[in-house]
Amino acid sequence: QVQLVESGGGLVQPGGSLRLSCAASGSIFSINYMGWFRQAPGRERELVATITVDGNRNYADSVKGRFTISRIDAEKTVYLQMGSLKPEDTAVYYCNADIWDYNVYKSEEYWGQGTQVTVSS
Repeated sequence: QVQLVESGGGLVQPGGSLRLSCAASGSIFSINYMGWFRQAPGRERELVATITVDGNRNYADSVKGRFTISRIDAEKTVYLQMGSLKPEDTAVYYCNADIWDYNVYKSEEYWGQGTQVTVSS
């Protein structure tokens, strides 16, 4: 079984910074892409950033220049460094990954449980 566990959320003032972490564990043969999504109250879940096994990064327009996604393959961990935070960044942030699970012999998509980020003065 594969699990994604996020950490690093919290309350921060506008203009501040936070770093989210997501660690994958379990029956992992390989990790294809990893990424972050977020969902604000009353809104649909939206992509924030993704990073492929080749290191290709993709960002939502709303976070370009403020957020940076990175991964450490040896640790099976993806990070989201968030800067210049705005109140509209307030949401539950979810880790997402496409992982080859050796127990089921195929790639599947997994989600973390989510971590709350609140940007408020």
